[in-house]
Formats: sequence, structure tokens, C-alpha cells
Amino acid sequence: MLSGKRAIVTGGSDGIGLGIAKAFAQNGASVLLVARDEGKLRESAAALSLFGVEVKVVSADLSDPVAVRKTAQNILSIWPEFDVLVNNAGIARFTPFVETDEADLDLHLNLNIKAPYILTQQLFGALAARKGVVINISSYFSHRMLPGRPSTAYSLTKGAIDAFTKALAYEAGSQGVRVNAIAPGTVNTPLVQANIDRLTEEGKTKFAEMIKTIYPLGRIGEPADVSGAAVFLVSEQARWITGAILAVDGGLTTN
Repeated sequence: MLSGKRAIVTGGSDGIGLGIAKAFAQNGASVLLVARDEGKLRESAAALSLFGVEVKVVSADLSDPVAVRKTAQNILSIWPEFDVLVNNAGIARFTPFVETDEADLDLHLNLNIKAPYILTQQLFGALAARKGVVINISSYFSHRMLPGRPSTAYSLTKGAIDAFTKALAYEAGSQGVRVNAIAPGTVNTPLVQANIDRLTEEGKTKFAEMIKTIYPLGRIGEPADVSGAAVFLVSEQARWITGAILAVDGGLTTN
């Protein structure tokens, strides 16, 4: 389905990013992973190469705006043109509003908003040359909150990503570039698992009960539940879809 395409995935060494990269590789696309941990990058690249596609890696900390521009230059030195950019790298810390300090806010703003904005901007010419596709990873937290999960900083950034997605789709359409977002529900990733691990035993029990109550499908998602949507949005089957925020959330936002 994606044979001959080149796809860049930030935060691609684990979690949702790796799941999307794997689905792309399984469907014939070459992939370039961007992440901080060089060890994880090597492991993930080795696993993806088993699908017989080209796999490249770039190690970078995208929370540093200067590093984002350098990362763009590194990517263009590897692939002067490509077809897909998935802005997946992000941070989610659930800290009460009154306890969120400026450093924590800046981290969310830099990684969740400035990085995808600047990286997409720096790479836009290369994307436009092949009439490519941008997929931003949003979240239900842009418009739906959960008890016991204070999310002002995180929700602020994901609301901005939704707006960025629609505004860029409007502007980029004339150049043949489609821009969409996927808004997952809670997905079983290392980041989510780390947040769960920090809960007390009582908190873990309440969390498990809450999942069964608020998710019509009765469970949190897996990376593979999200990656299929990404493959669809990149494919020709989605050629008339742009500016969409696609909920892939097990029905969470139905209530």
C-alpha cells in the first residue's frame, strides 16, 4: 500500500511512534526515526529492517528549538525529499495547575508545539515536492478531561496542535500537502505505563475501574490500534481528507 514512500516519525523509538513506523514498514514504506535515546533507536531500526525496507535514524532532543532546526538539516541531508512526516514526539505530565512551574510549562510548549511547528516548517519544501502528508498526534485531552488527571499544560498544547492541523491544512492544500491529526485515547505505551506506575495501589485499582466505565470498548488502546489509522491517512484512500482530527479512542469521547 505504501511501497516507494518515505516516512519520518518523531518519537519513533517506542510507543505510538514505533507502532506507526512498524505499520509503515509492513506496508512497504522506508522510515526515518527521530528520538533521543540512541540505544532505543538502534534496537528499533534493527527490528524494522526485518521488513526489508530502508531504515534511517536521527538522534535528537526536540525539546530544544535549536536542535529542531539542526535535526531538520540532518533529515534533509539523508532524504532531500520524502512523503510523510509524523509529529509524534511529546511530553505529558499531569501536574495540578497551581503546582505547574514555568519550566514544566516550557517543556510542554517546546516539545508539543514548537517542535512540530518548526520541524514541519523546515521540512515543508521537501514534503511539498512530493505532495506529501503530515500527521500530527493530538489527544482527547485537547477537549475532554478525566478525574484525577490534572492536565492544563498538556491539554493546552494538544488544543494548539488541533488548531495548527486545521490552519496548516487550509494553507498547504494548494500545494498538494495534506495535514491531519490522530487523537488517540489512552494507549499502552512506556510513557502511560510510567504514569500508571506512579499511582498508589488504590489509584491503580481506581484507574482500572475507570477504564472499564468510560471506554465503551472496555480497554485502553495498543499502538497497533493507532497505527492502522496512520496508514490509512497516508494512503491514496484518504486522498480527499485534510484538516481532520481523527478520534481513535475506543469510544471515549462518545461520553
